Amino acid sequence: MAPATSTSDAASFLAEARAAVDGALGRWHGTIRRELAGPVGDAIVYALEGSGKRLRPALTLAVFRAADGVGDAAELGAAIEIVHTYSLVHDDLPCMDDDDLRRGRPTVHRVFGVPVATEAGFRMVPLAARVLSAGAARLGLDDARTSAIARALFGAAGAGGMIGGQVLDLEAEGATPGPDALFALHGAKTGAMIAASAEIGGLAAALPGARVVALRRFGEELGIAFQIHDDILDVAESSESLGKTAGKDARQRKATSVAVLGAAAAGAEAGRRLDRGIAHLRAAGLDSPVLVGLARFVLDRRS
Repeated sequence: MAPATSTSDAASFLAEARAAVDGALGRWHGTIRRELAGPVGDAIVYALEGSGKRLRPALTLAVFRAADGVGDAAELGAAIEIVHTYSLVHDDLPCMDDDDLRRGRPTVHRVFGVPVATEAGFRMVPLAARVLSAGAARLGLDDARTSAIARALFGAAGAGGMIGGQVLDLEAEGATPGPDALFALHGAKTGAMIAASAEIGGLAAALPGARVVALRRFGEELGIAFQIHDDILDVAESSESLGKTAGKDARQRKATSVAVLGAAAAGAEAGRRLDRGIAHLRAAGLDSPVLVGLARFVLDRRS
């Protein structure tokens, strides 16, 4: 059995991690506006100031702490958040999911226009690399470990992960893939970045390879559970609750777990994925109350 979890402990840690990551991001805002003076820099800062959950960097920080990592890993978390936010900026574009609302505010392209939002998203990738490098230096990580962290992050963001998953998502519109194909899509589009977030926490804390692999498996399962729950929320919650447009998946004929499995079966599958993820945490020796609580938050959230 995983240790008993306190929802309040996990919520408190999530708030603590959000404050730490937002502080790290805020320290870069001046640099962004100075080096990218004008609407592109303003658009990047606007995107990063959105009140997101910061779950991905929180997982990194929680793993780092549970693994007895020494130092301040908030800047590594900030790099992860920048990559995630870039993906949201581009995901919302008219050529992608064409959304007007993100994190309770107008999307970047609605405020700054499509060309600026597009460039801002692209510019956030090298920005993330700079922030990651600074965070690794702050922790005193050597070149080999810093390179491993960079490979984990940008590999998860690329064609074999998030970008490839977005392509699969667009190709699947109007189709009804089987469960295996759907979960492969979920694992790439959403799961890869969540898996990398857990993996990076272990790498930064210098865990041995087998434990880092177990952390990655934890993140892969958690990422699929996250996307399944997102699919359910899209039909169950309001736009006000979600902070983005509700019901959009059905209108765009997206291939979702609700469309393929039905809401009840999708919820059951998300629960199984969560349980498997926590088993991988146990294998990594890191099934702390905070980490397990963060994992359970994935299926408890309403946005």
